[in-house]
Amino acid sequence: MSSLLDSLPRGARLSAIRLRSLGDCVLTTPALALLKAHRPDLQLQVIVEPRFAALFEGNADIDEISSDCGTVRGSAKRFHPDLIVNLHGGTRSMVMMALSGARIRTGFQHHRHSFLYSHKIPRAQEILCVERPVHTAEHLASAMFWLGVPPQEIPRAKLAAAPAANDFGPYAVLHPYALFPEKVWPAERFLEVARHLRDDRGLEPVFLAGPDDDTAPFGQFRVLRNAPLADVKSLMSGASLFIGNDSGPAHIAAAFGVPVVVLFGPSDPVTWAPWRTESQVLASPDDILRIQISHVIAATEALREKKVSV
Repeated sequence: MSSLLDSLPRGARLSAIRLRSLGDCVLTTPALALLKAHRPDLQLQVIVEPRFAALFEGNADIDEISSDCGTVRGSAKRFHPDLIVNLHGGTRSMVMMALSGARIRTGFQHHRHSFLYSHKIPRAQEILCVERPVHTAEHLASAMFWLGVPPQEIPRAKLAAAPAANDFGPYAVLHPYALFPEKVWPAERFLEVARHLRDDRGLEPVFLAGPDDDTAPFGQFRVLRNAPLADVKSLMSGASLFIGNDSGPAHIAAAFGVPVVVLFGPSDPVTWAPWRTESQVLASPDDILRIQISHVIAATEALREKKVSV
């Protein structure tokens, strides 16, 4: 049976809307890799918020990155896509899609205002022929399978980075922050784990922090604070190990094949666990404080460090 991708001529233009968030953007890249591997002739545009645009920089699958999300008549309309796929589903993305001028407008049928789509994508479970919760990478890749990419194994996320500047030997990245308090493991426990990594494993701890994060507890260690995403990618690409709360940086680490320990509170690890990398997931849905320091240290010991050339 003919697919939507089959209906596109060679060199056709396809836009993918990916608004919010850091982890979602990272986990969109396997779907884009599948699409471009199947139809390398397509001109692929990704529409993304300015703060996440650097995640897609250097990705050979993407022909244009547009972060002009402030005006609904901007990004997609100027690109003149033949097909636009909405991987977000929020109101702003719907308006951008509707005004894109694309003949084929598609997205998941569960999206609010899905009546605006010319073609609706069914549930991921239906596409993947499973009845279980699916990982976010599977959910996004299922859209490509429905468009016409042959079903196949979904690859690791794909990010590009300049080599890490490293003058201090093997290191581990720790990210002790998260958007919601119930997802945050205590700073003093991260400090104990950092000391273990330094004293017993020979790994230099490097703490990753955003502009509003309190870095005072970690002053005895290296801290990368409010760095551009390009620098964060470089840091992650050279790490031997990552330890952090359930948040976007864990997915960046996983994209570079870094062994990952992630601490989950209320979020569902089935949906948000590290994708396609060696990992240990520690989950305590009722209270993240129930995860003990000994649990995290044991998880780090269970992982093999990524060997990185220095």
